[in-house]
Amino acid sequence: MSNQYLDPNLKVFTLNSNRPLAEEIVKVIGVELGKCSVTRFSDGEIQINIEESIRGCDVFVIQSTSSPVNENIMELLIMIDALKRASAKTINIVVPYYGYARQDRKARAREPITAKLVANLLETAGATRMITLDLHAPQIQGFFDIPTDQLMGVPILSEYFKNKQLDGDLVVVSPDHGGVTRARKMAERLKTPIAIIDKRRPRPNVAEVMNIVGKIEGKVAILIDDIIDTAGTITLAANALMENGASEVYACCTHPVLSGPAIERIQNSKIKELVITNTINLPEEKRIDKIVELSVAPLIGEAIIRVHEEQSVSTLFD
Repeated sequence: MSNQYLDPNLKVFTLNSNRPLAEEIVKVIGVELGKCSVTRFSDGEIQINIEESIRGCDVFVIQSTSSPVNENIMELLIMIDALKRASAKTINIVVPYYGYARQDRKARAREPITAKLVANLLETAGATRMITLDLHAPQIQGFFDIPTDQLMGVPILSEYFKNKQLDGDLVVVSPDHGGVTRARKMAERLKTPIAIIDKRRPRPNVAEVMNIVGKIEGKVAILIDDIIDTAGTITLAANALMENGASEVYACCTHPVLSGPAIERIQNSKIKELVITNTINLPEEKRIDKIVELSVAPLIGEAIIRVHEEQSVSTLFD
């Protein structure tokens, strides 16, 4: 592919959540970032100006709804409205990390289903399609009545470990029951067995490790999750694996939320290396030696081109 994408009807804009990723994505596609300004009125209200014509264009807006999540969602909603009123042909939101996804069902009485609420807001604002990566629960795709393309982080993470050529037998470990499918996908790519950590969670953001299902003794364990937030689950899991005879523990995830005590916990844990992707922009102060960042820009860039050219996106998963 030549480095200049020639169709003037493809426009890519970014808002404030992850500019570095957006800059990488437009390099992959071979376009310039669309011109728009996101400013604040003195009372904190968001003002967006689109500084070029987008009439009749396929517009892609890159925005992870990561922290500060409400600011970032609001920016995206206002941008969608601006694009709709400026007569964009299609408004494709590229949300590498979809926030509020962990509230995807009523786990208790009188709880909101925020993942559905945010889907409604985006759709009502006028989004015509969403491209995202590793939704916390795949059924969230069904919360949208617009086409949703969910890209996968597993191939990128698996490729890294394949090229690393680790010494010894590998085992891919899911830190809980919910992540077994994800662990199996990675294990198939690395041709390894899997293990599962059976844990109970007494209340949100508090994890308790119980027991390990599967053989891990003497093996190099690779823990895989979609989101690492406070890193409680993953560090307890890593320590449990080492206590039960694993020779080394690596961890990886698609979305490095890494809030609160996360960095300190990872630094002090038995995790040898934490491999993440850049779906969420990691600030300088969170970049420690243990963290290796891989880019999802080539994957997202390719997906944008395929959507624009009306080609299959699912072939990207092979």
